[in-house]
Amino acid sequence: MLTKSNTKTTESSSNAMLLLITRLHFYIGLFVGPFIFIAALTGTLYVLSPQIEQAIYKEALTTQSVGENKPLAEQIAAARSHLTSDLKLFAVRPAPKQGDTSRIMFLDSSAALSGARALFIDPITLELRGNLPVYGTSGVLPLGMTIDFIHRQLLLGEVGRYYSELAASWLWIAALGGLFLWYRGGKKNKAEFAARTERLRKRRRHYQLGLCILLGLVFFSATGLTWSKWAGGNIGALRANIGWVTPSVSLDLSKTTAVTTTDEHADHRNHQTPNQQAKATTITNSDLLFDGVLKAARDAGINANKVEIKPSKGEGKAWFVREIDRSWPTQVDSVAVDANTMTVTSRADFATFPIIAKLIRWGIDAHMGVLFGVINQIVLAIFGISLCLMIVWGYRMWWLRRPAAGATSKPLLQAWGKLSSMQKTLTLLVALITGWCLPVMGASLLIFLLIDIWRWKRQ
Repeated sequence: MLTKSNTKTTESSSNAMLLLITRLHFYIGLFVGPFIFIAALTGTLYVLSPQIEQAIYKEALTTQSVGENKPLAEQIAAARSHLTSDLKLFAVRPAPKQGDTSRIMFLDSSAALSGARALFIDPITLELRGNLPVYGTSGVLPLGMTIDFIHRQLLLGEVGRYYSELAASWLWIAALGGLFLWYRGGKKNKAEFAARTERLRKRRRHYQLGLCILLGLVFFSATGLTWSKWAGGNIGALRANIGWVTPSVSLDLSKTTAVTTTDEHADHRNHQTPNQQAKATTITNSDLLFDGVLKAARDAGINANKVEIKPSKGEGKAWFVREIDRSWPTQVDSVAVDANTMTVTSRADFATFPIIAKLIRWGIDAHMGVLFGVINQIVLAIFGISLCLMIVWGYRMWWLRRPAAGATSKPLLQAWGKLSSMQKTLTLLVALITGWCLPVMGASLLIFLLIDIWRWKRQ
């Protein structure tokens, strides 16, 4: 039977936990909120970029030609004839359907951000339709690529990745913390709302919208962390240890017989003058293998319209052919082809993937807005805009409620000090585990505590 003393202790610990979560939620909003806002805004722009790119780069992506497609070898040779420097061919994406162009892709250090360049060739007339930097499996073009890199690292290189990891690390904590505050503060808020003040209406809009998009916030945080540098590395190691690795093909050939091709760049090195560039139209032995490799892959069940072919990386290595249609139903099967015999030596079929690998694939594709097409894009845009509004309303709430000059507020550590021994142990354990798994979050939490200690001593 609880005594009055025990009841007061329980209420005190409960109020201390409420205050602790409140202060932590405040710190996340104040210091991490701007980074989450940028990530949400740029993510929204990215998922809306495909249609914009289709309009901007329509000439490169489409053709009005009608007829039978030329062999891939001729399309590759046509693309090389338009190069002004010697670039390494690393992949070919045949035209998916009538009216589309083929992408002949080269490694190019001068292509900003991506390091890759695609020459868009009319598969029927061999006309050059475009020459643009491209990036990733989704093949985004300059507009989408720029938005993508702003979203990922603010165009600051590796250092900029800390911003997106910081946002993803704290987003799920902010969402769950907000849920706790709504649940614990419900009765008090109901009484206060009778006053119908402007400040309370702003708070109500903030948490109501948060409840509507709660699951989405946790989902975007979790999937976003898989791309991060430190947390993503830990997630990858965990997946490897428990067997959640996505199956992939082996490109090592069992026999070491050399592929009967010549250097694929032997006929087009250092071509700078018009006369020298004419030599680049010569079809190399390696170019001739593309059509045979593609046929072997088709015969083996690679039937998606969107495929990518990558030549062998050296002696004893197979060619790689993969489906790149990540919409629904997902087509991401892949095979390794021995170009000597035109036989498939290894394969990875999505249908045979473990369920966890499938869920990870679908989760990432849904995060990028490609899984369910336009519907996926609309849903992501709604979530992104809603999150931006929540942050703006949160800052407005803080501004309206900010302490007057010289006033004091209860620090985070002061609230933690009022917890029961069990609560202190649990919160410390949770902080250590999450800080270890999510290093950027752990480091930023230490910064929060240092600021809190400074404020406490100042008061």
